[in-house]
Amino acid sequence: MARLRTGVLISGRGSNLQALIDACAARNFPAEIVLVISNRADAQGLERAARARIPTRIIAHRDFADRDAFDAALDRALRDASVELVCLAGFMRVLGAAFVAAWRDRMINIHPSLLPEFPGLDTHARALAAGVKRHGCTVHFVRHEVDSGPIVVQASVPVLPGDDAATLAARVLAVEHKCYPLALRLIAEGRVRVLSDGVEIDGQPGPARLDAAA
Repeated sequence: MARLRTGVLISGRGSNLQALIDACAARNFPAEIVLVISNRADAQGLERAARARIPTRIIAHRDFADRDAFDAALDRALRDASVELVCLAGFMRVLGAAFVAAWRDRMINIHPSLLPEFPGLDTHARALAAGVKRHGCTVHFVRHEVDSGPIVVQASVPVLPGDDAATLAARVLAVEHKCYPLALRLIAEGRVRVLSDGVEIDGQPGPARLDAAA
């Protein structure tokens, strides 16, 4: 069976990219990463991809007159590599409506909160300020509204006494590295059906959950 041809967009260190690389290294994993694109030439994730012998591209947003031109260059690179699914892994650019529409139900993102709680930035500090007992991460299909879209996988972790943003972020990152490969596997195996406001997994209402014990 052909493996799902996956492209990953990054801007930084690429720790979630590494989790996907490690998962795809297994012979029985149903997806393969065929291209990694960064909008920053200094992204550490490019080195991770190179070590895994995955083709990389640098498409710097500053080289383009506007977002539409940048998005068009991304789209061409992905299509030239015959990418079937796009994974955003710490990609710090907001994609335009036309690009998101072109890749609808074929692009997923990981966000460090239990969406719909805490969309946007500084999620860990905001979770602590709100006094929540559990925090976590979400893998979701991308829609034009930032940090929205049908949720595929969520994982939660306890918020512990004495946590600061850094300790909470580290606990969440550990489950991110489990969630993203799981979401990619479920999609690549054809087990996810996208609905208007959510997903079904194996015919049952989603999302899948990975909750760490308190």
